[in-house]
Amino acid sequence: MSNKATKGQRFILGLAVAFVLPLSFYMIAKLLSKDKIHLPERYGVERVEKVIDNGKEYTDTIYHKTADLAVTNQLGDNVTLNGTLAGKILVVDFFFINCADVCPKLTGNMTILQKAFRRNRKIENGLDNAVHFVSLSVDPEKDTVTALRAYADRYHANHDHWWFMTGDKKAIYNYARNELKVATGPGDGGADDFVHTEKLVLIDAKRNIRGYYNGLDTADIKRCADDIVLLTMEKERKHRR
Repeated sequence: MSNKATKGQRFILGLAVAFVLPLSFYMIAKLLSKDKIHLPERYGVERVEKVIDNGKEYTDTIYHKTADLAVTNQLGDNVTLNGTLAGKILVVDFFFINCADVCPKLTGNMTILQKAFRRNRKIENGLDNAVHFVSLSVDPEKDTVTALRAYADRYHANHDHWWFMTGDKKAIYNYARNELKVATGPGDGGADDFVHTEKLVLIDAKRNIRGYYNGLDTADIKRCADDIVLLTMEKERKHRR
């Protein structure tokens, strides 16, 4: 497929996400208010506890919460995913700048998600402040801050809402393998270890994993956009209670 055709398909997908999302937001809000919609499930059951409340015993499922990760973004800021981005919904992917096949399409689809949640939408929903996009380099030694800034600009990243990260390789690989579970097989983040995945991971404000998506699949990109809206509504709904 030609590069021109690929860009054309991506443009059509961008239009679909951009125009359908406001309607999705409205319909989701209507259904959620009537308890007629299922929120994204949580992944990674760690244990089930017995709880006694007012003399009644029931079970409470405890789900995995992703640990923090200290990295450096394309602006040269030292940040942490759970500290600096506390209270934010995260969409996380993994890439490296010199990737010539999967990463360009993956990053292009992240661009579409970013556009779907930009400011100045016809429906003023504040979703651009609720969600933060995180792209973690799996080749952090080569992907320097300067290189990441240029890469981010190439994809028209909003530097306030989409960070491209470099940092300690072992820490990033541990996060991918043991926190987000997107890599299979053993590895220690050493010189011969390499993680590469097309998955996007959706993490809620409490750091529960709420979705896995094929970042190369157009239907999954739309599903991710819808699930982000749902998580935002979940947060607002709980706040009202």
